[in-house]
Amino acid sequence: MAENKDQILSQAADKMHKAVSVNLEELSAIRSGRASPALLNRVTVDYYGTRAPLNQISNLSVPEPRVLMIVPYDPNSVSAIEKAILASDIGITPNNDGTNIRLVFPQLTEERRKELIKVAHSRAEEGRVAIRAIRRHSKQDLEQLRKDGTLPEDEERAAEGRLQRLTDKHVAEVDENLKRKEQELSEV
Repeated sequence: MAENKDQILSQAADKMHKAVSVNLEELSAIRSGRASPALLNRVTVDYYGTRAPLNQISNLSVPEPRVLMIVPYDPNSVSAIEKAILASDIGITPNNDGTNIRLVFPQLTEERRKELIKVAHSRAEEGRVAIRAIRRHSKQDLEQLRKDGTLPEDEERAAEGRLQRLTDKHVAEVDENLKRKEQELSEV
């Protein structure tokens, strides 16, 4: 093992940052009462035999707060886009006028808001778990360095302290993202 404690901590920081980014993306995919092109980031369309992200084969715009307009670059792909939206988990039926697709977001009921907040909490917990798993693996790597005799015990403890601070910082970012999503879902 040619790694040293600085490499381990640097890799842990990178992985934790990526975990926060993925978690933020997952939270942005939770539908609130208003239209957002980010809701369609995960939708892929069967476009001439290959899977293509929706935002690469169409223009997405928000002409009104609760309307998302999809204008395909290729008018022949309208039905494929419509099928992909229906197959996705966003739960909105697309309105197709032959050349464009409109997604009209209904006003959220209080019950649906509570359900979506629960979903947001579980996604945030998944993010926290991912960050803690990165900490656990990095801690094992530090312990292995100590066992190999390349890292003194006091330096291992100091590195573990830095690792814990990194973990706390990234968990706080996940919590902040969750708080923002809760506020967005709570708005009427």
